[in-house]
Amino acid sequence: MTTGPTTHTRFAAIRARLEEFTPRPGWRAWTYEFALFGFKQGWACLFGALLLALLLGTHLFYPEDAPLARYDFLTISALAIQLAMLALRLETLEEAKVILAFHAVGTVMELFKTAVGSWEYPEAAMLRIGGVPLFSGFMYAAVGSYIARVWRIFDFRFTGYPREWLSVVLATAIYVNFFAHHWLPDMRLILFAMLALCFARTRIWFRVWREDRWMPLLLGWFLVALFIWFAENLATFSRAWIYPSQRSGWAMVHFGKLGAWYLLMYISFVLVALVHRPRMRAAVPSVSYTAHDR
Repeated sequence: MTTGPTTHTRFAAIRARLEEFTPRPGWRAWTYEFALFGFKQGWACLFGALLLALLLGTHLFYPEDAPLARYDFLTISALAIQLAMLALRLETLEEAKVILAFHAVGTVMELFKTAVGSWEYPEAAMLRIGGVPLFSGFMYAAVGSYIARVWRIFDFRFTGYPREWLSVVLATAIYVNFFAHHWLPDMRLILFAMLALCFARTRIWFRVWREDRWMPLLLGWFLVALFIWFAENLATFSRAWIYPSQRSGWAMVHFGKLGAWYLLMYISFVLVALVHRPRMRAAVPSVSYTAHDR
């Protein structure tokens, strides 16, 4: 797929040089591809990783008597990171639009969930809406940033992908259930069953180096949700937000939260899919190409 020059980032040139390298066949090639996979994943996580580093760093080192509240510093820093990534061409404008959408969707959920006591922000802030500091929206934006970037970097294609309207309806039902289950029966198990039914045959194809690889899409979502759950443990350790069970001291986030992250991961994926439009993989593998073609 050929894209215009406006979609290229500084990473494209680095990626092209790495993909042009040719180690000896066998275990050396496998090891190189695995290392390249890790490098690309790390680049896709850049925004989220920087944000998580800020949470931990300010928790450990931010002065208690600083004139600017820690939460406000986090908000300003997150915005500065976003602007810097755009200015330095580390991120495309299309990806920034996705991040903005995630920020809005996430902030709405935060306002509701903090109001009903699902979690809370224990520190003061001037840059906030109600009890929700504005940096919280960047947490959701980090998920959107990762999906948008990894989609482009690994050239996602699909087989067995359901119709778009069906995926959107299911994502809407999941989002509504995040709110409605506080008064109505929790439909989570039914929604999981619907996900399994709709996407059981869906494979996500991606290109790390010179060959197409694939995995079940349901498994891919789980792996990302698991990674987010680990990151959430670090975030609550830094008291970026806390659950009621963590008021008297930090404790590991309940493993059951992984299910909520899985559903949120699906919503995030569908939002990005509305921008990128999932491409179906042809029956015949595509010809090898470099990052200059993407």
